[in-house]
Amino acid sequence: MGLYSRNMVMNMDYEHIQVDALSAALGAEISGVDLGKPLGSNLVAEIRQAFLDHQVIFFRDQSLTPEQYLRFAGSMGEPSVYPFVEGLEGYPEITEVIKEEDERINFGGIWHSDTTYLECPPMATMLYARQVPPLGGDTLFANMNLAYESLSAGMQRLLDGLTAINSAEKDEAAATRADLLRQRPRDAGVTVTLAEHPIVRTHPETARKALYVNPGHTLHMVGMSEAESAPILDYLYGHQTRPEFICRFRWRRDSLAFWDNRCTQHYPLNDYHGYRRAMQRITLAGDRPR
Repeated sequence: MGLYSRNMVMNMDYEHIQVDALSAALGAEISGVDLGKPLGSNLVAEIRQAFLDHQVIFFRDQSLTPEQYLRFAGSMGEPSVYPFVEGLEGYPEITEVIKEEDERINFGGIWHSDTTYLECPPMATMLYARQVPPLGGDTLFANMNLAYESLSAGMQRLLDGLTAINSAEKDEAAATRADLLRQRPRDAGVTVTLAEHPIVRTHPETARKALYVNPGHTLHMVGMSEAESAPILDYLYGHQTRPEFICRFRWRRDSLAFWDNRCTQHYPLNDYHGYRRAMQRITLAGDRPR
């Protein structure tokens, strides 16, 4: 599905929700729904379809308790536990992501897809805003389907079938979660932090191909050293975040974002020093990339 067919999707009719696209590449705001209430099967199906069509969807003015937040997440997939940090008491699937006024580094402040160092990375992530700065702290999202589809046929042939090693220990990403790791219980055990995945993965629901490497976690291509891989990977990192593949979301309190980790990357901007930002995150279990 290229840009032409995506534009056709953006014009489709929904019976139970309103869907307003944020950009030609990806992203849509969903209105006409209260996520704090139990959702019927028709409403769940339309939200899930909007998620697949637009890759990241946003909801405004949702006042959610942890129970309501987790119930909505469960209607979209299977909530999972983040491997590095203990969740909320009584709600282990909900992780707090907080940057205090005196902190300078933000969690996940680099282009990435969540936890690609796991054998089965999450299908999707939800992020719910409890407290946001008066300005700044926006999140950028990029469409990895368009990034792949816009490559030359020769580059596509080169990449198809190749794999890469992804690690949780890559310096760029590890530094962004250092504060959260200090909160990890000492008896949390060992987490597997290395996985091999295709450089181009096929979405299990839409069948579209997407680039699946990111500067936060990808170390090198299999069969090559890091130095040999670097020219190709660096090209892909720059290519996949071109402006025409991106949408930008400005947070307000009680906003919720729900994105597809199988075909997007995201980058939380770190431009709000001196202000507190408090979010709650849920990831939904996924399958092994193919």
